[in-house]
Amino acid sequence: MNLKDLSAVLGLSQTTVSRALNGYPEVSEATRQRVVAAAEKHSYRPNTRAKGLATGRSMAIGHVIPVSTQHEMVNPVFGDFIAGAGESYAAAGYDMVLSVVQDSQEERVYRDMFSKGNVDGIVVHAPEMQDPRIALLQGIGMPFAVHGRASDIATPYNWLDINNKSAFQRATDFLLDLGHTRIGLLNGLENMDFAHRRRSGYLEALHNRGISVDPQLMRSGEMTENYGYQAVQQMMELPDSPTAYLVSSMIPAIGIRRALHDAGLVMGRDVSVITHDDDLSYLRNGDDVPLFTATRSSVRDAGRQLADILIGQISDPTKPPQTKLLEAELTVGRSTGPNLRGR
Repeated sequence: MNLKDLSAVLGLSQTTVSRALNGYPEVSEATRQRVVAAAEKHSYRPNTRAKGLATGRSMAIGHVIPVSTQHEMVNPVFGDFIAGAGESYAAAGYDMVLSVVQDSQEERVYRDMFSKGNVDGIVVHAPEMQDPRIALLQGIGMPFAVHGRASDIATPYNWLDINNKSAFQRATDFLLDLGHTRIGLLNGLENMDFAHRRRSGYLEALHNRGISVDPQLMRSGEMTENYGYQAVQQMMELPDSPTAYLVSSMIPAIGIRRALHDAGLVMGRDVSVITHDDDLSYLRNGDDVPLFTATRSSVRDAGRQLADILIGQISDPTKPPQTKLLEAELTVGRSTGPNLRGR
């Protein structure tokens, strides 16, 4: 069914129906509700291009991925986020524009998107502590929202983040309560804001218990399976090796499990492991009983919520920037147990 057909069913002009569907204030609420109900009943979906012409918008949201990080597109975390955001885009009549660009061309691409009107807003991924993209987008006047946040930037902007510091402080406390004092940290790249906050939570938990920090027990790297495998192999060679590990992603946690198996150790009995798993759709943490004890937060839901924040900003540019901090749950699985070393 097209706009003309829907208008005929309702006995209204095409202009009135279009204005009702696009939320114009001159259309009464009763008429708007009647039009929306009829559109739902007859499975009418407005043409995105036509809607863009009516509203002066492109009806598209941009995601710009630098070449140096394009491998992240196959990361299940990115996939779940995009799936969640896509649900909100579709519900609001927006398309998604995903661009892979040379690192040196990233600023030019943002400026071109704004000047050409290709997108109405941008989602910023993987922010650094002092992320230059935030000042750039604020400077050119492009609506944007950040998945995460940049600790060293004080100016207001839209963001949604997990409370990474609290999650890792709580996970470290959990291991300490089990008697583990030699806890290895396998973190992400620490120029990224999330990894900086996770290290901070780990260090604060140790400090609060009066446990000295051993730099040999901390690693920072790209969160691959092989990174987890090699880091644990190295730490197991220390004279006083860790009895537990705290890791920033399910993917390197799988590498940890492989390293322990190769060493003849049983995860959860000989060595404990806690991971942050983001409650992933396509990399499930076990069935009825989780395989890993994990700090969990749905990245798919985060995608939906951040998309809603950005769409709200586009719809009302006078709205002040919105922020949302999500808390992670600690779910106990089979990968943790008391420290039995020396007993």
